[in-house]
Amino acid sequence: MSAHSAHRASASDQRPPAPRLGRRMARFNRAVVNKVSIHLAGFVPGMGIVLHVGRRTRQVYCTPVLVFTTKDGFRIALTYGRDSDWVKNALAHGAVRLITRRNEYELSQPELVTDVHRQHVALPLRALLRLLRVAEFLDFQSAGNSGSFES
Repeated sequence: MSAHSAHRASASDQRPPAPRLGRRMARFNRAVVNKVSIHLAGFVPGMGIVLHVGRRTRQVYCTPVLVFTTKDGFRIALTYGRDSDWVKNALAHGAVRLITRRNEYELSQPELVTDVHRQHVALPLRALLRLLRVAEFLDFQSAGNSGSFES
């Protein structure tokens, strides 16, 4: 593994420092900010909307995320860490849908990744994620493009 490669997480691995955005901020964003950003996230480069199924409710939820392409899929920044509900839902279900740049993708095989170098992240966002101490990501394999999304 090179110095710039990502590290796959395992149960024995030590977690990186928690992201600066705490659970209070996550609750505020879920109640306020997400209501606005969800309308932009499917169109703005570097953002997307993850559609995931609740573990207990089986309800479909939409969550705005920061998303980056990889050679075989997508990498999503875990701005609130791996304990976020959408992350737990994606890992439990094994698949999500992603809307980004007006396209919808079927994603599968989620894998937690620790990447302190933040590869696959555009330079301006790399600095922001470093400032916020975000070093955990969820990698997905792309199962294909479901087509164009029109609002």
